[in-house]
Amino acid sequence: MENKYSLSETISTAYALVATKMFYKGARLIRRPFYCRGKVRLQFDIGLTTGHNCRFDLLGDANDNSKKLFIGKNCKLGDNVHIVANEKVIIGDNCLMASKIFISDTSHGDYSNTSIDSSPDVPPDERPLYMKPVSIGNNVWIGENVCILLGVNIGNGCIIAANSVVNRDVPDNCIVAGTPAKVRKRYKSDTGTWEKI
Repeated sequence: MENKYSLSETISTAYALVATKMFYKGARLIRRPFYCRGKVRLQFDIGLTTGHNCRFDLLGDANDNSKKLFIGKNCKLGDNVHIVANEKVIIGDNCLMASKIFISDTSHGDYSNTSIDSSPDVPPDERPLYMKPVSIGNNVWIGENVCILLGVNIGNGCIIAANSVVNRDVPDNCIVAGTPAKVRKRYKSDTGTWEKI
């Protein structure tokens, strides 16, 4: 299948390639526009590719240079992928992400108990930030419009179906779908097939 760029897309990609080599050494291509708040807190391996309008919010105090977002080798992110890492988000090697994906290790408030700071009477942006690390394994494919919430660990070899909201851990080699996402299939290595749960 032939995939030709228009002249404007060719120029835009060439500009992005030059900027990538200057500012994100080791990455394959960081398409523009690209927003990274707290770039010092980003660590990525070789081959990173992003689509247009990706946004990384890696927040911390002025003197906090600790790494918050770790991206493995040869990861490919589509357009409009938004990642919030205030504590830690780890993405393994060879992950593929479609567009319009949100991954966050942070919530405005803690809703698992009766904390007065998370009361509905307090404006959401004044509630204390609550954080739990997120981990995504190797060879994970994440579909369009997926939301991955704080504290989630996704195993190796998983597929996250489009429009899923992942709010709990996912074991290795599973396909999950839905809101909230549930395991629909699991890969059986002895038969080489994906079997329904």
